Amino acid sequence: MKKIIPILGLLLFGFLLFYMALPVINYGFIGLPVLLLFLILISIIIFTKLEVIKPTNKLRLVSAPPKLFFYILFAVLAYVVIVPLLTSLPMFRSDAYQKLIGKVEDGQNLKNHIAPISLDKIRVVDEELALLLGEKIIGSQPSLGSQTEIGEFTIQKVNDELYWVAPLLHTGFFKWYNNSGGTPGYVMVSATNERDVKLIQEVKGKPVRIKYQSGAFFGSRIDRHVYFNGYATVGLEDFNFEIDDNGHPYWIVTKYKKRIGFAGNDATGVLVVDAQTGAIQEYDIANTPLWVDRIQPISFVEEQLNDWGEYVHGYWNWSNENKLMTTEGLTLVYGENHKSYWYTGLSSVGKEESAVGFVLVDTRTKEATYYRQSGATEFAAQSSAEGKVQEKGYHASLPIPYLINNIPTYVMTLKDDGGLVKMFAMVSINDYTIVGVGNTMRETLMAYKNVYNMADNGIDPAAVSNKKSYKSVVTRIENDVKNGNSFYYFTIKDYPNIFVGSSQLSNELPVTIVGDSINISFDVDLEEVIDVSSFDNINIGKKK
Repeated sequence: MKKIIPILGLLLFGFLLFYMALPVINYGFIGLPVLLLFLILISIIIFTKLEVIKPTNKLRLVSAPPKLFFYILFAVLAYVVIVPLLTSLPMFRSDAYQKLIGKVEDGQNLKNHIAPISLDKIRVVDEELALLLGEKIIGSQPSLGSQTEIGEFTIQKVNDELYWVAPLLHTGFFKWYNNSGGTPGYVMVSATNERDVKLIQEVKGKPVRIKYQSGAFFGSRIDRHVYFNGYATVGLEDFNFEIDDNGHPYWIVTKYKKRIGFAGNDATGVLVVDAQTGAIQEYDIANTPLWVDRIQPISFVEEQLNDWGEYVHGYWNWSNENKLMTTEGLTLVYGENHKSYWYTGLSSVGKEESAVGFVLVDTRTKEATYYRQSGATEFAAQSSAEGKVQEKGYHASLPIPYLINNIPTYVMTLKDDGGLVKMFAMVSINDYTIVGVGNTMRETLMAYKNVYNMADNGIDPAAVSNKKSYKSVVTRIENDVKNGNSFYYFTIKDYPNIFVGSSQLSNELPVTIVGDSINISFDVDLEEVIDVSSFDNINIGKKK
């Protein structure tokens, strides 16, 4: 009877550990063996009886645990320590690690991945600002603010518009117990317009209740719900909250396998879990619904890219010949046809200050493309943008790469210490000394293009920019003063767009009137208002 009670206690303790840790029951995962190792050590302590011999005070072993305990202990230790060393050590498997990312294609045309974009589609709200805006709308409703908190934001496209989306989570056990049916909705913050913040509590007239979530307990906690519904033997990663194009909430969970012994995590598909009902749909990579933006976890892609660059000439490459490494982490960028990519710069090992190129990895298929283009790292671009307004003490957000007039460009916001956006910045990826800042995105674009056109940086503008020259007659012209600078907006005959240029561009703009013949050049882009890069008033030239 004396042994039964400790055994029952040990079994109960083991069950609680298992229930909390949710170890994967499969080869290559060490969660369950480590748990067993811990329980075996406790068992040995429990079943080992010692007594003190007086007067020498020496310890004497009275009874020892069965030898089977030690056999199991050594077997588990071998599985946890020796087997991973033999099957997964990069020294022996460097080629497998290097090739895990798959074939990395050489990029030829950046338009194939990052489409030209209009100013109103540029991402100006980052995750930090999205959280501030989300907390503000939750705080405006005391009943919600006291019962829930905002979970982690996920950026995604919803009906071709970019949003940060986050669920409302329970703030503790008693809040969950009193609202076990779920929290009332989720928050959407536009990534392109900080005034567009929504609290979604109904979808198609039906209330939204997020029952399965990370803030729940017992069987309602999302990872435990999935684990005990048939996925205890599968590696699961990245419990991301996403909504479909109808606004219905789901959890997107990546399934993965170990490709190199106990290492080499590689995505194999996803689970789409209804956040309200808990229904689980399993998909392989090829058949995952289009509205699911990412299958490949950022941690997997970053590790595989670093292995691809590290083991380019095997493990024993002491001279670091041709070694590459990722720069400032990975950023999610969007291209055409609903495609999204993990973006990161690459630098040579030992030369972290400058990039030798960048890689785009499809977030669904893991297809990787390497663009060999030397230039600025993300950190260098941030420092350059902050230096442009150093007297203000603003901090640059994480740079997002875009094609601005076919020029590869980092775009970022400049924020004050409170996290609020004060200005915008554009920095050339090729040359971080080419910087444009402004109070609006249009001012920033104008400043950036002026600096770029004047820069003697060895870049052929014709190779990156689609310029057009046009000769016509002014049909309307007005001026506007912003931050001490005069801007002239005008229209011309037989062209639908409005044009704008500053007095710094040409001293002929202030004296131009309706009916004057002009010759202008500009970049063909997606804007309704187009910045001119040159302006010549032919009438004034004739008078001269």
